Amino acid sequence: MNRPAHDDTELAESPLKRTLTTPLLYFFILGDVLGAGVYVLVGQVAAESGGAVWVPLSVALGLALLTASSYAELATKYPRAGGASHYTTLAYGPFAGFFTGFCMLAAGVVSVAALARGFGGDYLSVFVSLPVALVAVLFLGLLALLNARGISESTRANVVATVIEVGGLVLVTGLGVWVVVRGDGDFGRLTRLGTAEHSPAAAVLSGSVLAFYSFVGFETSVNVAEETRDPARSYPRALFGALATAGVVYALVGAAASSAVRTSTLVQSSGPLLAVVETAGGVPTRLFSVIALIAVANGALLTGIMSSRLAYGMARDGLLPRFLTRVLPGRRTPWAAIATTALLSLLLAVTGDVAALASTLVLLLLVVFLLVNTAVLRLRGDTVPHDHYRTPRIVALLGAASCVLLATRIEGAVWGRGLIVLAVGVLLAWVAARRRRSEKDGGKRHQRAGA
Repeated sequence: MNRPAHDDTELAESPLKRTLTTPLLYFFILGDVLGAGVYVLVGQVAAESGGAVWVPLSVALGLALLTASSYAELATKYPRAGGASHYTTLAYGPFAGFFTGFCMLAAGVVSVAALARGFGGDYLSVFVSLPVALVAVLFLGLLALLNARGISESTRANVVATVIEVGGLVLVTGLGVWVVVRGDGDFGRLTRLGTAEHSPAAAVLSGSVLAFYSFVGFETSVNVAEETRDPARSYPRALFGALATAGVVYALVGAAASSAVRTSTLVQSSGPLLAVVETAGGVPTRLFSVIALIAVANGALLTGIMSSRLAYGMARDGLLPRFLTRVLPGRRTPWAAIATTALLSLLLAVTGDVAALASTLVLLLLVVFLLVNTAVLRLRGDTVPHDHYRTPRIVALLGAASCVLLATRIEGAVWGRGLIVLAVGVLLAWVAARRRRSEKDGGKRHQRAGA
């Protein structure tokens, strides 16, 4: 833990209300990590790694924990709503800060748009058929209202949704065990690592890249550190506890699915967990449509919270228009940032352009993670007058190296789209940095004239 060295305003009275306790923050992170992706993840990982899907899932958890440790230090050292954008601004200046924030904001907005379209897709059509655009409007409008009502209310709704999600995954695990016990499964598949295209080592690496996607979501929690009671104590406990829980759940679900259903069936299925339910029998398949809808809605709500708080924090740091810093009286939630990010997500959702950008999400986040892992080292000499978590230097270095490794495994087509988004971020960051320098120079000239 670090000790005071100079005056600090990070823990001063904030315009945002501190309402998050350790349990609420734990469920916030767990709910964001255990998102809709888990319902299709197992089949994708099995295609790369073979039946032993628990191996790449475990490796991916280790890689995620490396970067999470850097986030834990920075979030408890600088508990500000801007999150990664704020950290990189402190470490490298406003250009890097805006670029990081842009990557996070773009990923968040596109993610919410994709989830809105997903909510109006096949899972909902099991119950009712409505135009996807109409569903997106209603869905995002309701989520924005819940977000604006208050983070305490939003995170309590998340607790309920997360319990339902975890309950469904526990059910899948139990059904998988039942299939094996009655003699229709095969535990031997859990040791089969490798495919016709990949050796065991290559299979672990390729599978881990996909599995890493499933742990993305923990980084959004740093944007609510400013609304957390005693973040230095609560944040590391909630972060590492939630990631460990998600890792155990993923490993159990992967093992259950792989042992209960043939690997080829998992690979070919767009709903591998539904294949487990169908194989086991006795449970209505509609149950998983409900659980999937809850998972999608919960993921969109939490990502929407992140995006709005990030926009608010960047605006407060002078990297976005000041309009986005407006908060609701009484509720003290950033209504302008919530409305703006929701409208951007809605625009993407109704135009259908989400598919072209969705595959760049992980690439954008790996860029952010690389900057965060290096920022924690660059800011190591900056001390603050309150205790905070401190990650070992080697862990931050390994976290940065893991981002580079994973980025090399991303397909060229994704890089082609991602580079366009990154180029836009660089251009906007350059404009924002020039504007900020001009404002500072103008302020200095005004002071000299007044003197």
